[in-house]
Amino acid sequence: MIKSKLFHSVSLIGALFSSVSYGSFFDAVDDQFDMGHHIAENAVGFLPVPVLITEPAVGYGGGLVGVFMHETDEQKQQRKQAALNAIDGGAQLVPGAITVLGAAGTENGSWFAFVGHRHTWLNDTIRYTGGVGAGQMNLSIYKDLSLELPNNKSTDIQPLEFSTETRGVVLQQGVQFRVADTPLMLGVKQFVSYTEITSDSQIVDKLMEYTLGQTVVTSGLGLTADYDTRNNLFYPTSGYQFSADYMVYDEKLGSDQAYRKLDVEGEVYVPLATQWTLAFAANYQNFQSDELFLSPTTQPYIQLRGVSSYRYQGDEITTLQSQVVFDIDDRWNVSGFYGYGQAKEEAELSQDQTVGAYGVGFRYQIARRYGLRIGMDLARSDDENAFYISLGSGF
Repeated sequence: MIKSKLFHSVSLIGALFSSVSYGSFFDAVDDQFDMGHHIAENAVGFLPVPVLITEPAVGYGGGLVGVFMHETDEQKQQRKQAALNAIDGGAQLVPGAITVLGAAGTENGSWFAFVGHRHTWLNDTIRYTGGVGAGQMNLSIYKDLSLELPNNKSTDIQPLEFSTETRGVVLQQGVQFRVADTPLMLGVKQFVSYTEITSDSQIVDKLMEYTLGQTVVTSGLGLTADYDTRNNLFYPTSGYQFSADYMVYDEKLGSDQAYRKLDVEGEVYVPLATQWTLAFAANYQNFQSDELFLSPTTQPYIQLRGVSSYRYQGDEITTLQSQVVFDIDDRWNVSGFYGYGQAKEEAELSQDQTVGAYGVGFRYQIARRYGLRIGMDLARSDDENAFYISLGSGF
């Protein structure tokens, strides 16, 4: 899921920041600033992409990504002509095959470098997405570190915040097949990582060294499903999308850690009136393992605007979000959103964690023929304030 969004977002940003100087930057329909004609006129095979990072968990940062579009001259001209003929959101920005290569870093010392590829065949009947990356992530983890012991006994350590430093290499790939001529795609997915994790907490560091060793290999296989009827890939105003992943990590697959993870998410967009759109998003994650101790970043976490990644982890994660959008005109809109998340632990002594987050945002339609909107979201949760440079709806 995340990988697919990354490819679309990177391609979007790259097109917006392409530095070719010729081409019109004002729309012929409303005479407003618009990069749609410029993008269509300059359907080049390579785009440099500046990346802005505003994730509270790692701090502010940035990087650079190169997007390589694999097309014949004939395919490039066909895509260009279709974009020039499109009026409102019907043009195709992403070709059937692209490769991305880039690197980024943040103020807390986190960094990553990666290469990825996306390819479709038979008019998107078959879709492959894969990538490999290396890096270091410096994250704060919040755990009560309760350990289930035999005979229903347990040890309880009070909630503790500690820093982790994760260095390693990750490989992820998957292939999906469209079911007949429907929006449903089914597929398989593989994930492999080789990491070394350390902590500034001596207790956590010793526990990890004793139970996991110096390095950890994580290897899993799973099934994926995706059903998408949204009217626009980047900023939908009607339709819905549901996706699900079920991954199994096991010693038989070469993994040092054994667990199972289900991840289901959905988005629904309902046009209320000419200028109003109501949207909902939900996510459910279920994590199961018989291991007494796992890497601190293994458990799923609540993902909401205004909440740091890995701030609230658990064996069962549920989030609900709502957003209402008002179109001031064809270019500008404003929005308000609210999200609620709950993290549950299987351990009897652990308490459920809940968090609410809310905020406001705005978008400008910067490429009308593609339906592309860019803007900013300001969000607040119980303990944090955050802002995001947002592409798309924000979900």
